[in-house]
Amino acid sequence: MNYKKTNTYKSFLKSKYYSLKYSNYFHIYDELFSKYKNKKIIFVEIGVFSGGSLFAWRKFFGKKATIVGIDLNPSVKKFEKYGFKIFIGDQSKKAFWKKFFSKIGKVDIVLDDGGHTNYQQIITTNCCIPNIKDNGTLVVEDVHTSFLKNKWYNPSKYSYINYTKKLIDDINSRFPGLKKHNYSLRKYIYSIKSYESIISYNINRKMCKENISISNKGENINPKELRSELEKNSILFKIKKFFKTKSNFTYLVFLINSFKLKKFFK
Repeated sequence: MNYKKTNTYKSFLKSKYYSLKYSNYFHIYDELFSKYKNKKIIFVEIGVFSGGSLFAWRKFFGKKATIVGIDLNPSVKKFEKYGFKIFIGDQSKKAFWKKFFSKIGKVDIVLDDGGHTNYQQIITTNCCIPNIKDNGTLVVEDVHTSFLKNKWYNPSKYSYINYTKKLIDDINSRFPGLKKHNYSLRKYIYSIKSYESIISYNINRKMCKENISISNKGENINPKELRSELEKNSILFKIKKFFKTKSNFTYLVFLINSFKLKKFFK
């Protein structure tokens, strides 16, 4: 599908002020945001710039939506005369977010198109997710900065993409017995979607329950576990047969397979 046929692109073109987006984003916007159209929502965009996206989002979501802009530049307060709510502040400051949410309350969508540094994106994610309503969404865009050297000083251990991988570990820690993480968001994030240059988080506290094992009352025929069986033409099988051992050398197999898998991680 051509991005020019998306609803968000059509709204983008009709904005009276300048805005800059990447072509691949419009399909993602349509996928993530269409369910919120013509509903009474609070939409927050970090990064007002020239104001063009504020008008585009109002056109896309409809008159029932409250459109909120956040920026460092006080001059963007001028867009309040068009009915937008504008807050001036630093997205990398926890104090700003505490004050912001105390005034605006919980929101439905946060779109981070702000400064794009690791620190800004991570602090924003950590502060915003607990303040997004169930069935709401956080979208962080331009995460390709996690891979750019000039100006962004990435790739690094503490890039936003690596933080996202930690959050994947975090939500999987809902499985019993797995390690729990500091600064956990596992009781808010139900799922994470990764696109080129965009990460989205689906917020649903009701669905973020610890996993439990459930069985029905059907007959158990006790099938044989074959996962660890050795191939009969393998060297390890021949060693097992020669020494008449019961071991399937599972850890040794794990090490051999791990070595074979290295190429997939380069």
